[in-house]
Amino acid sequence: MDGMSSPGYRPTPAAASQLNLRGAVDLSSLRRPAAPPVPAAPVSGQGETPENGTPPAGETGQAPLRVDATESNFQDLVQLSAQIPVLFLLWSRYAPESPAVLDAAERVVEGYGGRLVLAAADVDAFPQLAQAFQVQAVPTAVAVVKGQPVPLFQGPADDEQIRSLVEELLKVAAANGVTGSIGDAAPGEDTEPAPLPPLHQAAIDAIEAGDYAAAAAAYKQALLEQPADTDAKAGLAQVELMARLEKLSAPEAESLRDLAAKEPDNVQAQLDVADLDISGGHIEDAFNRIITFIGRNFGPERETARLRLLELFEVVGTQDQRVAKARQGLARVLF
Repeated sequence: MDGMSSPGYRPTPAAASQLNLRGAVDLSSLRRPAAPPVPAAPVSGQGETPENGTPPAGETGQAPLRVDATESNFQDLVQLSAQIPVLFLLWSRYAPESPAVLDAAERVVEGYGGRLVLAAADVDAFPQLAQAFQVQAVPTAVAVVKGQPVPLFQGPADDEQIRSLVEELLKVAAANGVTGSIGDAAPGEDTEPAPLPPLHQAAIDAIEAGDYAAAAAAYKQALLEQPADTDAKAGLAQVELMARLEKLSAPEAESLRDLAAKEPDNVQAQLDVADLDISGGHIEDAFNRIITFIGRNFGPERETARLRLLELFEVVGTQDQRVAKARQGLARVLF
């Protein structure tokens, strides 16, 4: 995950200040199964920690602030992130720091009165969760806000460090309209989120069904009706990237990198590798690859590369600092 490769990484105020909403992780890789998912059992914050590092589960009379993330409830938790931030703590019984970090994260989350939820993910039991977040070491914490991953920290962290990052996370969430809280509604009050516009909902449904072409068509229609629909524009760029990546197998990916290295002026090879870099979290590598191609080529291929770069800006998020830097690089080679 971008900026998270070092096992010794620890959260700092500087890291917290750079939190941004959009990342390069494809959270759709774990689509909801056909059968209804089994809700995760709430886990209490009291009691002794067993030898396997998992605090005991228990029923409480309140909505749980911690759940055990599984492959079945993953997409439900991602959907919940449209209302409140969900802090995924990926842990392993083989990582000695995991129990202490889990306990610290749970204490911090409980202190915010339902403004966020902790989702504890056992990567030994559910390795696909680690793959979805491209985790390289555990424990690792990644928040999700409006379906987008926000890397927090990797390795050991105490209450104060986690609380500092959570404060920044809540600012990011608020800036994107995610300000809900568990237990806000009075008994019997409707707690359902506002429905999405029909075309947006059609796109989400198509993505969950794995029909990226239908999702793209829905977003394109939304843009025809409302050209200023920024969510549809970003959604279209993201789903088109997902569709391109779905066609690439691991052996093909390796051969594409070899081809791109041998043929630096092969526009399709450069764009394919840029897609792979984006999906792997190597944002700046992807941007720099396309900018370099644009700088040494002219004609229709240059324009093809420029348009793809603009699409990838939407995938990452136009307010991301890496996008701002890449825009400056693009301007230099164009003008």
